[in-house]
Amino acid sequence: MDTLPDHLQNGLKILFVGYNPSLKSGETGHHYANPNNRFWRVLFAAGLTSRLYSPEEDGKLLELGYGFTNIVERPTRTAAEIGKEEYEEGRLKLRVKIEKYRPQIVCFVGKGVYQQYSGKKSVSWGVQTEASVPGVVDFVAPSTSGLVRMSLEEMTAVFRQLKKHL
Repeated sequence: MDTLPDHLQNGLKILFVGYNPSLKSGETGHHYANPNNRFWRVLFAAGLTSRLYSPEEDGKLLELGYGFTNIVERPTRTAAEIGKEEYEEGRLKLRVKIEKYRPQIVCFVGKGVYQQYSGKKSVSWGVQTEASVPGVVDFVAPSTSGLVRMSLEEMTAVFRQLKKHL
């Protein structure tokens, strides 16, 4: 199973950061490819995209100023399979990417992603009070994984806050 390619460029409005690729994403080479993942539906419902995109179109979102990466590169069935060392290595690599590409907003898709990145225990949804990289807004959104027991409406409400910050 291959690692998933990042979609990064200078001038991004939003860099979406996930835990790591699902097995399906690892197989297809596209972000949020598991059919149970609600990412693409949430983006559309929140007004971040003008239409419903498919995982196979993830690279096209660069045209909208949206990029993709993960804190850990290795595909797994669940984030519980990720080890402490992998998170530490991923945290360091992610910081370099953020410093290099300097998106307007880094959207951590999952509180746990941000907690692993920042080392903070208590995290709220939305814009964080301290930026990890000066001049780049840290935004925490819910994980859109089908394993998360949050309604589509609740997720969408948080992602709408992200749209307001653009």
